[in-house]
Amino acid sequence: MIYKVTINDKEYEVEVEKGKANLLKTTTVTAAPAPVAAAPVAAAPAAAAPAAAPAATAQAGTTPVTAPMPGTILNVKVAVGAKVNEGDLVCILEAMKMENEIYAPCSGTVAQVLTSKGASVNTGDVLLSIS
Repeated sequence: MIYKVTINDKEYEVEVEKGKANLLKTTTVTAAPAPVAAAPVAAAPAAAAPAAAPAATAQAGTTPVTAPMPGTILNVKVAVGAKVNEGDLVCILEAMKMENEIYAPCSGTVAQVLTSKGASVNTGDVLLSIS
């Protein structure tokens, strides 16, 4: 049986047989631009949309700890000023009904915590920084 699977805008063709799976082909998927509807001639002025919150960034000279995938923060295990060693658990991220542990990429002191319990994050969002 052959399945098409899309992960991070890459499409994979996967052949699955009892007891084994084979990758057949990889292609890049590009989303088509959304169609633009014409505005009515007598439309009322649109209310200004609220500005999106700027993405949090790590301080200069620090090592950012980023979300590896979109999800919800279940727990932040460290606070600003905490000493961490490389490999220490710093956050727990729930994605697709699974708990994913996020570990410190280096030793140091937590300089910033840019997320909180219950926050929704996207891939690459900075969760905290270590100096």
